[in-house]
Amino acid sequence: MLFSCGSLFLGEKLAVGVKGIAGFGRSATSLTSLLSTSLGINKKFAICLSSSKGVMFIGSGPYTMMPRVQISNRLVYTPLLVNPVTTVHPIFHDFPDKSWPSMEYFIDIESVKINGEPVPLSPSLLKIDAKGNGGTKISTVAPYTVLHTSIYNAVVKAFTKSLSKVPRVAAVAPFVGGPCYKAASLGSTRLGAAVPAIELGLRNNVTWTMFGRNSMVYVNNSEVVCLGFVDGGKKPRTAIVVGGHQLEDNLLEFDVERNRFGFSSTLLGLQTTCANFNFTSV
Repeated sequence: MLFSCGSLFLGEKLAVGVKGIAGFGRSATSLTSLLSTSLGINKKFAICLSSSKGVMFIGSGPYTMMPRVQISNRLVYTPLLVNPVTTVHPIFHDFPDKSWPSMEYFIDIESVKINGEPVPLSPSLLKIDAKGNGGTKISTVAPYTVLHTSIYNAVVKAFTKSLSKVPRVAAVAPFVGGPCYKAASLGSTRLGAAVPAIELGLRNNVTWTMFGRNSMVYVNNSEVVCLGFVDGGKKPRTAIVVGGHQLEDNLLEFDVERNRFGFSSTLLGLQTTCANFNFTSV
């Protein structure tokens, strides 16, 4: 196994009880690559995050959650894309060489629908250009999904239109540009706050649907609920960064060998969560 020294800032602002970081990116030194080489297993891993505890599978499944819910055969797939230009933060300067491809995981969002209605988006922002700008990546570092300003404004406009009869309340940071509501005025369902579904149309004609559990965030002691997306500005490196909150209770498979991304959509509809992992059931 290979280990390296890291800057102290990498250990800042970690969750309570967390002592370090393991890398699972597209590199020869990631934990996935090292285990694949040393143990002869597939270069593939899956994550299932929740607000309490979660699970990671390295190699192949099966992915089983209690009470004996088999997730493996419920995944749908879309291609994993390679950004040709590294997305390493500028603090790393010239290491690695900026001619390297990105080590992060990108997918191709082709459309967005809210309440079944298409959201008008700029097609050019949804694609990765020759300089590595644009496109969509999956991030466990960003706590919430971050959108290019024009995408953010279009999503907020469509979302608030679909809830035009529900009174809004003052926005709460970090969701200052988006809509917030009294939780009681929306009500709740098994899939979270009772709000319109947000559908991400992906390549291969598959849809990743986000219900209230992943699209909304409860704040102010759960008395207020806000749309859980943030404005990333007019010149972000990546147009859409799907963040941690939107990933919770979704099983996500990163199959590097086959260049494909598998996802379950919310497990709440199966009456289980990512906290209910069971390594003994088959």
